[in-house]
Amino acid sequence: MQDRSSMTYFSEELLAWYRVQKRDLPWRRSRNPYYIWVSEIMLQQTRVETVKPYFERFVSLFPTVEALAEAPEETVLKAWEGLGYYSRARNLQSAAREVSERYGGQVPDDKERFAALKGVGPYTAGAVMSIAFNRREPAVDGNVMRVLSRYFCIEEDVAKGSTRAMMERLQYELIPEGEASDFNQAIMELGALVCTPKSPHCLTCPVMERCAGRLEGKEETLPIKTKAKPPRPEYRACALVVSEDGERVLLRKRPATGLLADMWELPHVEFAAAGWPAAMADAAVGEALSGWLQAELGGCAVVAPLAPAGIAEHTFSHIHWNLRVHRLAAGAAEGATLPAPYRWVDRAGMTVHPLPNVFVRLLKAEGFIPA
Repeated sequence: MQDRSSMTYFSEELLAWYRVQKRDLPWRRSRNPYYIWVSEIMLQQTRVETVKPYFERFVSLFPTVEALAEAPEETVLKAWEGLGYYSRARNLQSAAREVSERYGGQVPDDKERFAALKGVGPYTAGAVMSIAFNRREPAVDGNVMRVLSRYFCIEEDVAKGSTRAMMERLQYELIPEGEASDFNQAIMELGALVCTPKSPHCLTCPVMERCAGRLEGKEETLPIKTKAKPPRPEYRACALVVSEDGERVLLRKRPATGLLADMWELPHVEFAAAGWPAAMADAAVGEALSGWLQAELGGCAVVAPLAPAGIAEHTFSHIHWNLRVHRLAAGAAEGATLPAPYRWVDRAGMTVHPLPNVFVRLLKAEGFIPA
């Protein structure tokens, strides 16, 4: 049981600090629950400064739940391009369709109904209910767990569900009546700006005087969290094939399910899956990649190795791609009809085909996407 006076002090000082120091963020300029919902989905595993332009562009393209529900999925994915974790965008649109059909386009202000929507977990439900509707609901994310762990010197592993549940109960007790919206944003703000993961700025913290973690010299060792398993490395060869006239690039569409579903990419293949040793020399990789792609295209386009085009890397939550990129030349048959899922795409087409960020970077370097 936490000391009641320390809890009251924490809540009062935190709110006073927030009302002076809070950042001007685009989703804070209204209590529109749809906007707050979009922002919370975007902010999952993504920095605030990265999210701001994406949020403003997204709500200008899809200003209402109905607009998002009715948009083509490819348009939604293109608007999300570069944010990563694309299942967030698909789940958000799926949930918007349900809200449009079941609730007349109005985000439900009932936590159980909202939490039942696709892609809405306990944190998102609590954040939207508290910020948009001022409901006294906990919203425990990484920032909140770090602040509470340090202030109350909680040494339980925050990766455990039991610790999260305990912190949800604690946060609920800390929320002053009628102040849920500001309080939950305040504790997140403190974690983002002051009580940071490394080198916390204790001297500028509004609650430093009673921070048990600081008083015990544990502010830099808390919270305690078991390390996640590192992503599995994959070694891939990637084909950069430009048409003879230099105006188009060969792309393929990914399957409708799984990693990066329905997005477009440069053709690539894992070394092990193709039976090639990862230690192959560049020239041999180019030859093997050309042969693999020729088989993929079934003779509808002629490709031949030119030269290595560099390396690229991309990390997902569970996989780390190491890409060896090779330029391939397109022969005389490149105008033939390509088999699905391959397509020649010009510069204008790049503006409508959603691409994972690693391929956006490669195509920017080649001048097919504006830098």
